[in-house]
Amino acid sequence: MNGHEPRIIAFFCNFCSYLAADMAGVSRIQYPPNVRIIRLMCTGRLSPLYILEAFARGADGVLVAGCHPGDCHFIKGNLYARRRVSMLKKLLEMMGIDPRRLRLEWVSASEGNKLANVIKEFVEEVRSLGANPLKEVNA
Repeated sequence: MNGHEPRIIAFFCNFCSYLAADMAGVSRIQYPPNVRIIRLMCTGRLSPLYILEAFARGADGVLVAGCHPGDCHFIKGNLYARRRVSMLKKLLEMMGIDPRRLRLEWVSASEGNKLANVIKEFVEEVRSLGANPLKEVNA
């Protein structure tokens, strides 16, 4: 879409998804450089305000990745994250932002290939959606 390269903010769980990103790097598995990763101890500690702030500051998409259900080091943190992301998707839609710009994935530490594929797919999906509509409002 007219050469627009999406900017994506990713919030990754320290024990699973962040380690998967590390594994992808060590294994030389390439994925688009459009993603800026922020490491969290647990996705359950991710405040919805951080996601909204990412969009308000011009991120075209936000990716949240954590441990598979049942494998969370903090017992139910990923389940709390799932509930918050579901609520935020509804809020984004009411704000006029396509909810596909927010994505939640379960990725364990050993799934570097899966993480790279998730990032590739998400970058392509966000690219097809175009620029974040809030960028025009804040310009």
